[in-house]
Amino acid sequence: MTKRVLLAAAAAAALALPVAAQEAPRKGGTLTMVLNADIRSLEPGINRDGNTDSVAHMIYEGLVGYRADLSVGPQLARSWTVEDDGRTYRFTLRDGAKFHNGAPVTAADVKASWDRQIANKAWPCARFFNGSSGIKVEGVEAPDAATVVYRLEKASALFLKQLANFQCAVVAIHPSAFDAEGKWKEAIGTGPFKLKEWRRGEFIAMERVADYVPNPEPASGYAGARVAHVDNLVVRIIPDGSAAEAALVSGAVDILPDIDAHRMEGLKQKGMTVLTSPGLAWSALLIQTRDPVLSNVKIRQAIAHALDLQEIADVRTLGLSKANPSSVADPTPYFDKSFLQWPAYDPKKAQALLKEAGYKGEPIRIQTNKRYSGMYDNSVVMQAMLTAAGFKAELEVLEWATQLDNYLKGNFQLQSFGYSARFDPGLMYSAVIGDKDKLKWAQWEDPAAIKLLAEANTTLDEARRKAIFVQLHRMAAEQVPIIGIFFETGLEATGPKVRGYKPWPAGKPLPWGVWKAG
Repeated sequence: MTKRVLLAAAAAAALALPVAAQEAPRKGGTLTMVLNADIRSLEPGINRDGNTDSVAHMIYEGLVGYRADLSVGPQLARSWTVEDDGRTYRFTLRDGAKFHNGAPVTAADVKASWDRQIANKAWPCARFFNGSSGIKVEGVEAPDAATVVYRLEKASALFLKQLANFQCAVVAIHPSAFDAEGKWKEAIGTGPFKLKEWRRGEFIAMERVADYVPNPEPASGYAGARVAHVDNLVVRIIPDGSAAEAALVSGAVDILPDIDAHRMEGLKQKGMTVLTSPGLAWSALLIQTRDPVLSNVKIRQAIAHALDLQEIADVRTLGLSKANPSSVADPTPYFDKSFLQWPAYDPKKAQALLKEAGYKGEPIRIQTNKRYSGMYDNSVVMQAMLTAAGFKAELEVLEWATQLDNYLKGNFQLQSFGYSARFDPGLMYSAVIGDKDKLKWAQWEDPAAIKLLAEANTTLDEARRKAIFVQLHRMAAEQVPIIGIFFETGLEATGPKVRGYKPWPAGKPLPWGVWKAG
């Protein structure tokens, strides 16, 4: 039996878990979950990372949100219509929506939140709506208290998806959350939980909004009826994975939204429930194509041939995740086997390319961190593989905040990195493709790729969109501006008293619909 078959069998056995009997939801109590690092801000979409997004969307709501099946559903909006050949979106707000200070939500508030966000130079998602990356919002109107109208320059397949994009956080915030100079000062949203206290480095405490009126659509992912059953929600910051698991087993916490595959069996044996879902978070090796050494495409191709992507995935996920070098995740409707085509693992080919490129043993540094164990584990395996293929590969272990800052500034040779979930390939490619003179974090600046992405993000022809994604992947396999490794299968664990908790491809914890047994 091969190593990979054994790994897959071990993973399958670890997931053979008992299913809790159905119970009626109970009100009250405290639900505690863990994040491995503190949030960066409570101002949505501005100073953000994946953990920040998770907490922000417990407090705030936008007009729409992603459902668990990757479609877009209602959140603050009860419904919407598309008019004018796809250039006008008319949203009707749900009845009874209120801000956490008790003020009713009006269309004017939603418009004011949009106007403030699109004018904020610190908002990285402005490019998705100002015409520089396909969609141009020409104006937002509030013709009456319950109606919000978005007018686009031209129709776009991505508009609703970008509006629901939780990295962007296009949400409603009450005007009193900002000071007289327009600077954000406190969290006043419309979600099922409101902020009680944020003690930096320790916890974020929230409480259920007693008069919250949910959306009438059934709950699914971030959309629909986000009904909170528990009175209090606490997010504890526990960077050490072993300490977080010990807290779960002891009952100090109830939910671990992210666990290592290697820990599954041990947690199950201690009475914990392990849950899995297809993943949309993409593990990748970033390449600075403007680096003097890595600007040579043959050296980048040598890197591609030096890495056994499936072996890296196996080491990290015990066979749960399959290698995927593309920006197109398996759960999306666009995926097919053509996205798995990539320079084959071939160390001898890598060595030959290095010789052709005139590589003289210059150090190649892989930036990584230990806060996110997946990034670190991947970097260790990749360093070994690159060294075996003839590279002088070195690890540069940084604090996560430093690595993230380097990513944003393009200050690296290689980085072991992870992109949080994007629900459409156009969104993932938008996080990768761009002009590096304007967007320092961009990985791929080929003008042809930029042009193709702009078309994918505007055309309403789904067959054409898929064809563009196929073409982009084919180009990436030749130019190697970035190396995708795998989309990580979501693994979460809950304590024995937790009921109603559901994982989903976004990998974001969903505290609504969850309660605790007595």
